[in-house]
Amino acid sequence: MQTGSSPASISDYGLIADGRSCALISRGGSIDWLCWPRLDSEACFAALLGSRDNGRWLIAPTGAARTERAYEDDTVILVTTHEVEGGTARVVDFMAMLNGTPAIIRRVEGLRGRVEMECDLVIRADYGRTVPWVERVGEDEWHAIAGPDLFILRTDVELHGDDLHTVGVFEVAAGEIRDFVLTHGHSFGPAPDRVDAEDALAATRSYWDAFTDRIRLPSAMRPEWRAAVRRSLLTLKALTYIPSGGIAAAATTSLPESLGGGRNWDYRFCWLRDSAFTLQAFLETGLTREAQAWRDWLIRAVAGSPEQLQVMYGLAGERVLTEWVVDWLPGFAGSRPVRVGNAAANQFQLDVYGEVADVLALATRRGLPPHERQEAYRQIIMEFLATAWTEPDEGIWEIRGEPRHFVYSKVMAWVGFDHAAKAAEAAGDEDERARLRGIAESIRDDVCERGFNARLGTFTQYYGSETVDSSLLMLPLVGFLPPDDPRMTGTVAAIERELLQGGFLLRYQTDGHDGLDGHEGTFLLCSFWLVEVYALQGRMEEAVTLFERLVAVANDLGLLAEEVDAETGEMLGNFPQAFSHVGLVMAAIALSRRRHNGTPPLHW
Repeated sequence: MQTGSSPASISDYGLIADGRSCALISRGGSIDWLCWPRLDSEACFAALLGSRDNGRWLIAPTGAARTERAYEDDTVILVTTHEVEGGTARVVDFMAMLNGTPAIIRRVEGLRGRVEMECDLVIRADYGRTVPWVERVGEDEWHAIAGPDLFILRTDVELHGDDLHTVGVFEVAAGEIRDFVLTHGHSFGPAPDRVDAEDALAATRSYWDAFTDRIRLPSAMRPEWRAAVRRSLLTLKALTYIPSGGIAAAATTSLPESLGGGRNWDYRFCWLRDSAFTLQAFLETGLTREAQAWRDWLIRAVAGSPEQLQVMYGLAGERVLTEWVVDWLPGFAGSRPVRVGNAAANQFQLDVYGEVADVLALATRRGLPPHERQEAYRQIIMEFLATAWTEPDEGIWEIRGEPRHFVYSKVMAWVGFDHAAKAAEAAGDEDERARLRGIAESIRDDVCERGFNARLGTFTQYYGSETVDSSLLMLPLVGFLPPDDPRMTGTVAAIERELLQGGFLLRYQTDGHDGLDGHEGTFLLCSFWLVEVYALQGRMEEAVTLFERLVAVANDLGLLAEEVDAETGEMLGNFPQAFSHVGLVMAAIALSRRRHNGTPPLHW
């Protein structure tokens, strides 16, 4: 029986999903992370942040094996092939895309000879703490009850209890199939229905095939980039909570931004900022159905007073995301603390107001039917922002130190007014256009006067700072200044000089002003922004070289975390990360558009 704890590398993991939750499976065949029934529910497999005794489900050969894995075509069905001395077997892992019972299905197929396999099921509710009551029911069922949760494993493989684990060793011969079906329900209700593995596999294949059939990529996109873009879009879909349309920033909590460090956050929520980037990625690739669902989630989530706008919400729009520490988990590679919830939900981040106002206009400009409340809410937001833009905030990177006048935050407020003025002009309202344009110009003048350091020849992270921030790369991407403006070329040069590390970009220098100890890896989204800026500046060779290096950072399944250690190449941060995959999609489109007509698209 394999007894090790979580793998040493975040890149060891693959993802499966069903539009409500996700699971992470290690290269060695262990499901080490699963929150059920929702992606933000309490984990019942938490070995990712601890050991196997915090919950996992292993199905793998009993001895040494040569292992390969891949997704089945353009799906989120993971196929892992194990070759041992006497034979070959594969495990097909997926979460059933059904409207009813939540189910994880693990199908073991014999391909050659005979392979001895083992199963070790360790359910631990409440983030790896609660041992359930487990009993056998009938010939092929094992029931596990922990408070309100009921887990049922159905299989014809003979299992038994051993030291609070449900285990078994079995052989699979060429041509044989052994199915394991784990379902979830309520302990106080009827047992979850049986799920037929064959029917579920067919339905799941059909679902993912239908999704990828709707993807439309630019004809000028290089063939070798298309697979990475499709995998990124599949990952964004996998992170979507289908009942609401909300998209989680990542499938995990507390994977560290530096091994052994304390910059560990819960990303299983929906950020408003992400909506702007993700919405455009969907619209640029023909996924209007997903774009509309995300836009509608946004309208519902932000309903109410603009003073109460949050930077993030729960998957269904929940507002209370209280942050607390799971002190019984040691963290990935000993990286404490493990956090659940996110206190940044209570921060004031100025940029999101401009992003929300503009993403609603973007949706309409790109052909989505307007939501009945979106124009009224956009007007309310802009009225609030007309005075709020002068206030300091915690910024895009959610610092936990003193609020500052961050340049990026001010620029995004400008974006909101710039496009609101354009909308007023299109509507023929000259007085409103003049008023909104006046506010936009006031913001631009303020940023150029107080956010630009003439001595250093660069925009700075915040007013009065002498350091840069990778978010400044967005200034030419949103049209605040032309990419060849000397102030922008100077800023890009300063970012390259100060923040490039191992060829990738840090977000900013972690010198303590953010209120946190320790450091972090290079940030993949920022590096993708640099690709787009290079393309805008006509530095195409550098843009393509950097883009291809970034794509190569992905693991063997095409998945990206939030960050990468520039020295070791190891992934860092929560995984898989929506922001990183959005960055890949948009950079690929920008490069393709540049190749086709010389001009990559703006983000807004």
